[in-house]
Amino acid sequence: MISNFRTLILILGFLFTGQFTFSQDSKTFANPLLPSGADPYSIHKNGYYYYTHTTGNRLVIWKTKNLADLATAESKTVWTPPPGTAYSKEIWAPEIHFIKGKWYMYFAADDGKNDNHRMYVIENASPDPMQGEWTFKGQVKLPDDKWAIDGNIFESKGKYYMIWSGWEGDKNGQQNIYIAKMDNPWTVSGQRTKISGSDYDWEKHGDLNDKNNPPHVNVNEGPQFLKHKKKVFIIYSASGCWTDFYALGMLQASAKGDLMKTDSWKKSPEPVFKQDPENHIYAPGHNSFFKSPNGKEDWILYHANDEPGQGCGRFRSPRAQKFTWNNDGTPNFGTPVKKGEKLAVPAE
Repeated sequence: MISNFRTLILILGFLFTGQFTFSQDSKTFANPLLPSGADPYSIHKNGYYYYTHTTGNRLVIWKTKNLADLATAESKTVWTPPPGTAYSKEIWAPEIHFIKGKWYMYFAADDGKNDNHRMYVIENASPDPMQGEWTFKGQVKLPDDKWAIDGNIFESKGKYYMIWSGWEGDKNGQQNIYIAKMDNPWTVSGQRTKISGSDYDWEKHGDLNDKNNPPHVNVNEGPQFLKHKKKVFIIYSASGCWTDFYALGMLQASAKGDLMKTDSWKKSPEPVFKQDPENHIYAPGHNSFFKSPNGKEDWILYHANDEPGQGCGRFRSPRAQKFTWNNDGTPNFGTPVKKGEKLAVPAE
């Protein structure tokens, strides 16, 4: 008879995924954190991590003391959209934030037609986002009201900003990274500023199987803010997510600079995190960041595929690994660790 619930979960996980996610001593773990889950995001508050990822039709939160224990964490569907609305379908890349005493979840959604993707937000005043009532605040109306996904919120020098992936016009053809100031957690003010487009060949891969034709997509998406000492960074995903060449790029600026100015941002000419066929990691992207429970370690949270050609679907799974900092103050993410490799859990 199995007397330990954790052991039971591990056995079930092995039967469904073919691997144990966690070691018996609980001091190490192995990627992936879950069998499936794209666009992972987490926040640490009051001793717990609150995690979410794309489900497509609802918003779900996981709660755990340590993200390495995500497979056994409590989870709850906190909001399901009413049918037949402009935001009832294709719910992508949710993020959970705690701003001025309240919880907010931002997400992209549409009515079933991708051209209509916009950003939306829900709010909860409860101290614990797993409790209380989530209320729909509505659309985050971005400047020019163009197609928008992957919104990320951050604070710098006392001001809040939203960054997102959007179209220049009303038709698909170029996904850029934009930034705008926020008046409050559900209101963006002023104009948007484009801070990144597809400038390099590695940002333009679109056809995995066609090796003879030049790249033909222009995708910058999934922007995530990161701050270290006197510098600020935006780590973003580029190329088509359906290709193995999906990878992370980096923008950097001075923390003292005007973040609304395009020329304040400098782009790295090469990806900072990319596929590693030797480790059987493909299309790593749409990342976020978190600190270890003791606040001393920096970790990157991202999704990736185990095999080539698996595309943007259910094969993408969330993974985590610790990263360091270079002498020039830029992040060093290393290479994606392979599936099943034992890693020390985030320090407590």
